[in-house]
This record gives sequence, C-alpha cells and structure tokens, in this order.
Amino acid sequence: MLADLPDRKEGARYFEVGYRVRTGDVDQQMRVRLDAVARYLQDAANDNLEASDLGDLDPFWVVRRTVIDVIRPFSWPASITAQRWCGSLSTRWSNMRVRLTADHETNRFNPEAREPGLIETEAFWINVNDQGMPSRISDRSLEVLSSMTDEHRLRWRAMNPEQPPAPDVVAAPDREHVLRSTDFDPFKHLNNAAYLEAVEDELIAHADLIDGPHRLVIEYLRPIVPGTPITLRRVREPDQLLVWMLMPSADDPEVLQVAATVSVTRRAD
Repeated sequence: MLADLPDRKEGARYFEVGYRVRTGDVDQQMRVRLDAVARYLQDAANDNLEASDLGDLDPFWVVRRTVIDVIRPFSWPASITAQRWCGSLSTRWSNMRVRLTADHETNRFNPEAREPGLIETEAFWINVNDQGMPSRISDRSLEVLSSMTDEHRLRWRAMNPEQPPAPDVVAAPDREHVLRSTDFDPFKHLNNAAYLEAVEDELIAHADLIDGPHRLVIEYLRPIVPGTPITLRRVREPDQLLVWMLMPSADDPEVLQVAATVSVTRRAD
C-alpha cells in the first residue's frame, strides 16, 4: 500500500494561489492531464518565489523528483487552489509540498455535478548556483523553510528502479518519442511538463491505472537538451506502469542511458 504524503505541520505558513482549468489542460474525457498538473506545480513555484524575497536570495532551483498523488481527479471546468509549503529540507535541497484542490463547475459540455478534486504532490528541489551546481541555501531562506517543518535532515533516496530491463526481456518494443522545439525552456532544458506528455501517450493503453486514485513518480536523472533523440522502454505490471526515458550516451551514441524514470501506480480507493 502506498503511504500518504506527510501533512503540513500544524500552524506552518504556506503560500496560496489560484488557477483555472483550461481546455488545453484536459484529455478527450475532460480529465486534467498529468502534464497539466506539472505545469500548475511549476507556476506555483514561480509565483511563490516572486511573492517573497526568496527569489532574490535563491533564484535557481531544479527538480530532481516529483510525486503526484491523484486522490480525486480534476476535470474541466474548475477553479484550482494551490497551497505550497516546505515538507522537509537539508542545507542544499528541500521537499516542497503542494496541495491542489479543485472546485468543479458545470457547463453545457460537462453538465453533471462532480465532487471536489484533490491532488497531493511533493517535489524534491535542489538549490543551484548560476552554473547549475548544487549550492547551499541562503541563511534567510533556510530560516523561512525550516519554520515550516521539523524534518531538517532530508536525504535523497530513489523511489523508482533506475536500471531498465534489457530490451529483449520486455513485452513491448522500445518506441521513439519525438520532442518539439516548444518542449524546451530558455535554458535549453526539456520542460518538466513535457516529460509527462510522453507518459500521457503511454497511459492511453493503460487507462485502468488512472480511472481512479493513482500515483505518478518521475525522477529526473540527466538533462535532455534540444536535438536529443528519446527512446521509451515500458514494463506493465498488474497495478503499475514503469517507463524509462533513454537517450544516447555522450561517450558512445550506440549506448542508451537513462534520462528519467517514471512509475504510475494504481492507489487503493
């Protein structure tokens, strides 16, 4: 059984912001896609930094992992409230929790009333300097973040299997995922949400995993830059889909190395 993400410390401060579900966020069944959830999380992080002095003190952060627990799925139309706080930290990184709630509305295209949506998330953020190297969080930022949590000794531990199986032992053949120029940010890194667009393509064939509560875990191992060919290797287990995003090694283009790992797991109701 999957453990719930830790709740907010009683009385801890948090940042709150609202968004709207747009038609570009949903699939053909009006479900809010996982890549759209990733965009909400990016927007909440950016808005949080801009609303505080932490953006001036520690402006550069990269995501090492994102956990998305879809408890009650979102659909269109709806208004979303995001609450963001620090769940745990060390001197160079932090787990930032974001709770997303959705107040569903009705319209002529989706006239049935739906219960409020709930998605709990946690992201492992690393503070980096302007050269992209892990850097100590400033004293002021540590003071603010530390006040939100009693867990101040955060350590990295992978949640997904990093090593992919050999291609000849998996049922599904590897497939190419074509990246677009619009998938990349100004720093020539693949946008975090774009990774999950590839996952959404996979989930079309595994809709049973996401027709109720489910958890996605994506761990980013190596940056993907423009022009990189991406290969997906997939393994379906009874209650889980595992995906490895592979790219050519810089030393030997014939050798594939893991750029990111993904798991999508059905949660118990």
